[in-house]
Amino acid sequence: MVAIKRLATVDADFTAKMDALLAFEAAQDEGVERTVVSILADVKARGDAAVIECTNKFDRLSVNGIADLELTQLEMQQALDGLPAEQRQALEAAAHRVRIYHEKQRLEGWSYTEADGTMLGQMITPLDRVGLYVPGGKAAYPSSVLMNAIPAKVAGVKELIMVVPTPGGEKNALVLAAACLAGVDRVFTIGGAQAVGALAYGTQTVPQVDKIVGPGNAYVACAKRRVFGIVGIDMVAGPSEILVVADGTSDPDWVAMDLFSQAEHDELAQSILICTDAAFIDRVQASIEKLLPTMPRREVIETSLTDRGAMILVRDLEEACAIANRVAPEHLELALADPDPWVAKIHHAGAIFIGHYTSESLGDYCAGPNHVLPTSGSARFSSPLGVYDFQKRTSLIKVSKAGAQTLGKIASTLAHGEGLPAHAKSAEFRLEK
Repeated sequence: MVAIKRLATVDADFTAKMDALLAFEAAQDEGVERTVVSILADVKARGDAAVIECTNKFDRLSVNGIADLELTQLEMQQALDGLPAEQRQALEAAAHRVRIYHEKQRLEGWSYTEADGTMLGQMITPLDRVGLYVPGGKAAYPSSVLMNAIPAKVAGVKELIMVVPTPGGEKNALVLAAACLAGVDRVFTIGGAQAVGALAYGTQTVPQVDKIVGPGNAYVACAKRRVFGIVGIDMVAGPSEILVVADGTSDPDWVAMDLFSQAEHDELAQSILICTDAAFIDRVQASIEKLLPTMPRREVIETSLTDRGAMILVRDLEEACAIANRVAPEHLELALADPDPWVAKIHHAGAIFIGHYTSESLGDYCAGPNHVLPTSGSARFSSPLGVYDFQKRTSLIKVSKAGAQTLGKIASTLAHGEGLPAHAKSAEFRLEK
């Protein structure tokens, strides 16, 4: 029997148990840190030569220059054309839905003019160049290509450069096909901290980008954290999470499989069920026991559920929503008979999946909204990846002569109050004598 934790809000020690359940120390491994610092310094100093050395070493290749690792647009088009019809249709349908959704997110500039002729506003401009990191080898995620590249292109990013490692020279056709569909401009088959360094600092062959997005392993995450400030990054993501709020009206097999859908990512993933019905929790436990042996990744799922999973019995749905807001999960499912009234009660979640037929997996692949979501409680202050992450806002200020008379006096008074006389004089010089 899977020893998934059982909690109940009526228990005297519930708060302490909940704290322990949510505690997750994402301590950076010192060995990873040292390796990444060394690689980044080497890439910054030697550029292409350092990237090639690391690529040959870690990806078991033997190439002489990064130019040998750049794919052509023709190769990406051939990957798309070579897909089985069903795969191509699915990829194209997903890309279309993701694009349609994100086109509604595009920000527009605005301005207004005051009575004295002063104009104030905001200008929206896309980033010039973005780097997209895509895992390679066995961990190949074409969906991540679509979710990261399409918003960038919708935003108007001028050049999108993708890096994807190919251990042993193994290229994933679906990933390259997704890059073709999403409009990726250049692709280099490099990965790891060295690829992040190449994008952040620029090399003789790889141009420096303004922002790096996309998932990766511990070395990639560490490298992204290290180069932040030199370039922008999307986020440093923690383990995958799902929280299901249920009232006992769903199929227990559906709920069990939804919990599996995140638990199968890795042993640190967190799957939580919050339910008002104790009998339904028992049914979900029975479904877990029945379905787990059929899962190819059953060992990973079982470890995840045992170490970080939980089933929580609550008094009512109000209490369930309060706990959900405390968790602020990456993915939140409302597996309820009448879910709509409860959506407004959820204040903190990366994405909300509403109703029995809305499985989290649809959001991962083809619903349309972005699957790059805040984790580890950061949904309290963060948002899903979107077009707005690839656009900058610039303030516009055009003060008229009349406006300068009013604003100059205000600025002068405040500047003197702050002890900054040059600020004050700058405003005073424009005042009419």
